[in-house]
Amino acid sequence: MMDFSTPPYLLNNASVQRVMLQVLAALLPGVAAYVWIFGPIILVQLALATATALAAEAAMLKLREKPLAMFLSDGSAIVTAWLIALTFPPLSPWWLVVTGTLFAIVIAKHLYGGLGQNPFNPAMVAFAVCIVSFPALMSQWPSVGLQVSFADQARVVFGMMPRLDAISGATPLDTLKTALKLEEGTVSVTQLLADQTVYGFFAGRGWEWVTGGYLLGGIFLLWRGIISWHAPLSFIAGLTLLSGALWVWHPAQFANPFFHLFSGGAMLGAWFIVTDPVSGCTTMKGKLIFGFVAGALAYLIRVFGGYPDGVAFAVLLMNICVPLIDHYTQPAIFGMKDKS
Repeated sequence: MMDFSTPPYLLNNASVQRVMLQVLAALLPGVAAYVWIFGPIILVQLALATATALAAEAAMLKLREKPLAMFLSDGSAIVTAWLIALTFPPLSPWWLVVTGTLFAIVIAKHLYGGLGQNPFNPAMVAFAVCIVSFPALMSQWPSVGLQVSFADQARVVFGMMPRLDAISGATPLDTLKTALKLEEGTVSVTQLLADQTVYGFFAGRGWEWVTGGYLLGGIFLLWRGIISWHAPLSFIAGLTLLSGALWVWHPAQFANPFFHLFSGGAMLGAWFIVTDPVSGCTTMKGKLIFGFVAGALAYLIRVFGGYPDGVAFAVLLMNICVPLIDHYTQPAIFGMKDKS
């Protein structure tokens, strides 16, 4: 990696492993908040996803006759595994996380040639495939504040205890969306959000801390120079401007921008998904377009679509557009005139 900020232009000591380790470190504040709010069962899901990702990565590398040690130690499979575990419900059955991780590594990554070749974000492919195939299981999240022992949570995950409606339910984002549809014209967003037992201060009880952890991790990545500001801030801008415009127009029907920024997968998507250097745009202008449109699409899907959140589908739709966006946003070659 070259540092062109100031001369002399020296090589920057940034390996794939070093970058991936810092991404994992940036996820830790969100993971810590997750454990604090919902319990340590998320650590089991992280372990399941990590073990599955490494096993699948090793098997595919062996089949493709690639060196195992170099690719297994780069950390890319573990980052994918963590993103999958953090976007899946923590009380989902163990086989669901394993299935999603296998699909991400085998199909979304190695089918296209491995690291650096995949056109789609593997973690978002896993989420999209599983929520389409198992919508009920992918929509059951633990109830905040419910006192359930770690042992009982583990029994639910491994199928040794029946899944109870009392310990799981929809996210605040999905709850608000459903309530507005069922009670259309009789209840406003302001009235619904007043229930702090569900919606907390402004974006969902407990989820405000988790998404705040992702925001803190994103700022760390920005400070370390692992990511640039273009994609995450444009994603936030796209989501904020569209949600803000509709909120101003009809506040009884549409939630304010803070609710959308700090609920669902908005912050995780902004700082850890749209910043993927492989499946995202490479030019600065391209990153701005990619992030902004992805943020707007995520809002449209989560509010008007049939799924509880729209980040995964928005990112995948924009992944399709990356070659076109990069083609039309390439800067002029140094020393040559711009044809335009």
